[in-house]
Amino acid sequence: MVLLGARGFIAGAIFRSLSAQGFSVLPLGRPDLDLLKPESVGTLAAALHHDDAVVMLAALTPDRGRDIGTLMKNLAMMEHLCAALAKTGCAHLVYFSSDAVYGLGPSRVTEETPAAPQDLYGAMHLARELLARAVAGVPILVLRPTQVYGAGDTHNSYGPNRFRRAAREDGRIQLFGGGEETRDHIHVDDVAAISMRCLMHRRTGTLNLATGRSVSFRGVAELVARQFAKPADIVSVARSGPVTHRHFDVANLIAAFPDIRFIALDEGVARCHTEEMEKG
Repeated sequence: MVLLGARGFIAGAIFRSLSAQGFSVLPLGRPDLDLLKPESVGTLAAALHHDDAVVMLAALTPDRGRDIGTLMKNLAMMEHLCAALAKTGCAHLVYFSSDAVYGLGPSRVTEETPAAPQDLYGAMHLARELLARAVAGVPILVLRPTQVYGAGDTHNSYGPNRFRRAAREDGRIQLFGGGEETRDHIHVDDVAAISMRCLMHRRTGTLNLATGRSVSFRGVAELVARQFAKPADIVSVARSGPVTHRHFDVANLIAAFPDIRFIALDEGVARCHTEEMEKG
């Protein structure tokens, strides 16, 4: 099994989960394989076997830029992966996309919801999905995670990870408006567990990674604030856009894995806090 983008937050959790179950995994991060470079095609092709499963998480995330240059770099990474797979093939390709492909229009989302990205980041993931599906003879699963949180996340996206960091460093959490917007938040350990099962069963198609339970950002902030001996203040700042809500129908995920149990948000936030405090 080959894990691309292995030094990332989600990839690290997947690697730990697979290794704990005794899977043989070749983790490749940018120092090992720079998919931005054309010569990575030959390097990757030499490392792949036709019976390998490949998990693609290598990407420049929004904190690295949302401009045209970042878009083109992300497309180049997928182009080089596809070129390598065209040479060698593989038994199973799992591509980590994003719920950004849906845009913010629909409030209820299923795998059948039409993709309608509203920024270059969402457009990039949709284009990479199409590139991956164009590789002949390769069974592919596209995973579209919603907001992922957990200890060790270096990104600063609006939600549990940013709130905990702000509470610890500044003693306060800033919410846009009243924090009324509802979103689904999934713990990185759940993402890793689902990914491992998808790999074991060689699932194909498209699956949204979400819990099916949406909570307001205000509710998330209150959960985070309570983790500290002196609860962080929650303050309101000017809203830059309209209030939007999102709920994921996870019927397909439950149908695939009927025994699935998600980490409850309050438990996940507390776990994240404990793990981060133990690191110092």
